[in-house]
Amino acid sequence: MKTQVLVIGAGPVGLTLAIDLGLQGIDVVLVERKPEPEFLPKMERCNARTMEIFRRIGLSEDIRKAGLDKSVSMDVYIVKSMTEKPLLRLEYPSVEEVTASIAKSTDTSEPSEAYQLISQYTLEPLLKQVAESIPSIKVMYGHEFVKLQQDDDGVTTSVRSTSEDDGELFEIRADYLAGCDGGGSRVRRAIGIELRGESNILELRQALYRCDELFDLLPIKDGPGHGRHYHVADGQASFLIMQDSTRHWTLHAVVEKDEDMATLFEKIVGVPVNYEMLYVGKWKQNLMLADRYCDGRVFLAGDSAHLVIPTGGLGMNTGVGDAIDLSWKLAGTLSGWGGPKLLDSYEVERRQVGDRNIGASRYASLGRRKWRSKWAEGFEGNTAKAASLQAELTMTADIEQRKTNEMIGAELGYRYVDSPVIWDEPGGPEQRFRHYDPTAWTGVRLPHVWLTPGKSINDTIGRSYALLRMGPDAPETEALATALRETGAPVEEHNFPDERYRQLYGVSCLLVRPDLHIVWRGDELPENVQTLARVVTGKPVDNMSRTHAKS
Repeated sequence: MKTQVLVIGAGPVGLTLAIDLGLQGIDVVLVERKPEPEFLPKMERCNARTMEIFRRIGLSEDIRKAGLDKSVSMDVYIVKSMTEKPLLRLEYPSVEEVTASIAKSTDTSEPSEAYQLISQYTLEPLLKQVAESIPSIKVMYGHEFVKLQQDDDGVTTSVRSTSEDDGELFEIRADYLAGCDGGGSRVRRAIGIELRGESNILELRQALYRCDELFDLLPIKDGPGHGRHYHVADGQASFLIMQDSTRHWTLHAVVEKDEDMATLFEKIVGVPVNYEMLYVGKWKQNLMLADRYCDGRVFLAGDSAHLVIPTGGLGMNTGVGDAIDLSWKLAGTLSGWGGPKLLDSYEVERRQVGDRNIGASRYASLGRRKWRSKWAEGFEGNTAKAASLQAELTMTADIEQRKTNEMIGAELGYRYVDSPVIWDEPGGPEQRFRHYDPTAWTGVRLPHVWLTPGKSINDTIGRSYALLRMGPDAPETEALATALRETGAPVEEHNFPDERYRQLYGVSCLLVRPDLHIVWRGDELPENVQTLARVVTGKPVDNMSRTHAKS
């Protein structure tokens, strides 16, 4: 069997990569060990940037229809139990409310999409169905990666069926291979790349329940109302999550035995309810980063390249960013116009984001640990000591828990620095975790603004480089467009003559690449547009030419 790209692992990251490649006409084989998507919760939210990515590939509305109803509250609570007055309520708007706010925005401060709560067991089947509908993608569930061997021209991978104890090996020959096979990645081990960092920080059990009554019962007595997260103030790090159906719930906690998770669920809910415990398993908190993201023609994406603690919701969402970065670079290379530095830039760009998001997850996790450390024996009851402990924990949580739930800067404000395929621009904005500062600096995602109601500036850009002329005095860009076409790269030109756009983006001209990241900006074209065109398409240039082009 032959293909252009072999993707190992059909979680949300591998599926997104396969879909985006398939939509660009690239032949893909997608291999997954499981016979079908599993009914396990794992991730439970697509953040704003991920929803922008899904908007770009035409899936955002389907994901919203499949996920949590847009009207449901996103509030987060700190509780003693679900039948008692919450210690703290952190109010966050529903998808409906965020969408309405975004629609009214007249500047670049908002994303084009709100976040969406959707469980992995809902998202994966949806993406699988989409992948199976694309003619250039062959989806192979129930098959596992065994080994690989690569040479100058491609990768030969041995695969076998998991439905047979001694299934025969067969080979898949691919131009490139992407390992999206999770934290225990066989692909990563096969190419000798290590994950390093903080491992086994805390071991918890996770249980999944079906309880059709709980959502409709809320609030129970004086307990919390509807929300997505209920952090229990106890000595077991207990944390109850509402899943996208509102009928399924996940509980995380430090307990000794699987059966303890049923007892703890009943204790936290506090009133008799009918429920079924569908799954219990252990998981460990890790903050780890791969030494490298690629080896020759083999690339890593998602959890195979980085592991984070779920605080901040940056795990799967970071992986989707990996997939989109890798997808257009593979497509450009396979189409013949991408130079050697194009694929080299994948590791440069995405590893720094992985490292940064591990830092953001650590920052949020330390905040959560700080407020949880305020729990002590004597916390329960109506004593003066209990009141003091509860007040201190609540005050601390009001500051520290927000770090987990407010990560808009990490989601939208990341910037690719020192990339070989982005035009050098010294300085740059600070990359903050919790605050998004919209800017049109090179390396950032093109900030969204509405052109007309419902139509984002990002919606106008296709699968090509885009030259955006801002304001009435923007320079002519035909020379740069011609230089890009001479490299073989696709390019479009767009005019936005209203001065408003130049004011919003702070510059008269932007060059945006197919993943909507800005690669060059200026009020006039550089002296040597051929050099700029070669840089952004990954073709080699000498330093003298690059320096001369800037002058």
